[in-house]
Amino acid sequence: MPSIISVHGLSKTYASGFKALRNVNLDIERGEILALLGPNGAGKTTLINIICGIVTASEGRVTVDGHDNVRDFRAARSLIGLVPQELHTDAFESVWATVSFSRGLFGLPPDPAYIEQVLRDLSLWDKKDGKIMTLSGGMKRRVLIAKALSHQPRILFLDEPSAGVDVELRRDMWGLVRKLRAAGVTIILTTHYIEEAEEMADRIGVISKGELMLAEEKAELMRKLGRKQLTLQLQQPLQAIPAALAAYHQALSLADHGNELVYTFDSREADHERSGIAALLRDLAAADIHFKDLHTTQSSLEDIFVNLVSDRHPALTAGSPAEGREQRAAGLS
Repeated sequence: MPSIISVHGLSKTYASGFKALRNVNLDIERGEILALLGPNGAGKTTLINIICGIVTASEGRVTVDGHDNVRDFRAARSLIGLVPQELHTDAFESVWATVSFSRGLFGLPPDPAYIEQVLRDLSLWDKKDGKIMTLSGGMKRRVLIAKALSHQPRILFLDEPSAGVDVELRRDMWGLVRKLRAAGVTIILTTHYIEEAEEMADRIGVISKGELMLAEEKAELMRKLGRKQLTLQLQQPLQAIPAALAAYHQALSLADHGNELVYTFDSREADHERSGIAALLRDLAAADIHFKDLHTTQSSLEDIFVNLVSDRHPALTAGSPAEGREQRAAGLS
């Protein structure tokens, strides 16, 4: 089945000379949830705006369900719902009028039953007659989502939908996303809440400095770039790594004043000689090093993301889970 969105050789250079996107190629599959991750200024919103026809690309082309989004703009745009970052709404209109008007902009006949269902799904029904200007920020965010869904799009873009909203809205919104996905809607989201991407997405795309670094199935990404860490609580502290374990190179380190031995390894290499846990435990026994307890941890999607976009780490090289957690603030700023 052909992709519902195809992006080929997409670049964007603004008049100032700033290159927002650099030769981006991306196919988005029908019915998937794709999470786009990247630091502020990485190019996520520019990519979304070009696909939606809001910004003109400098190079490349985009097709939406077979429609060129420049030559066949109306046909392409009618398939897309967009929830932008900014809270732009018609302040003096009622919720009902605003959402109904958005549906009419796409040439669709009135459908009060559908609009009612959307408002109920977003806990907006009791606000339907209220003016937009009287709503809280979280409620205005709900209205933006309702407007994006008003014309029953087959593709939904959510650009930082969780930014500045309360826990209740996040729960309602992700419940609605699951419902839409079950109905066959393709969903592309950007988020700074990486745990949401880890929970919701089928595939992860990482953008940094205008380049799409990767777009991988979530499980495959975790397998390829994840790191595992085994921590052994020793019966007797060590002053240094024994020469008998030198073959493990920098995979071993001491912690807690020598009371813990930490082994970090690439999950892809777990079966290779000198990289598996079983081999390490045998070598520890041979070196007369004994432990009283052990536990393992695995790097999260956040750890992988931070290492991909961090200037201190080469691309496709993941550090330890602890190291990733220490760099959260830099990666999510």
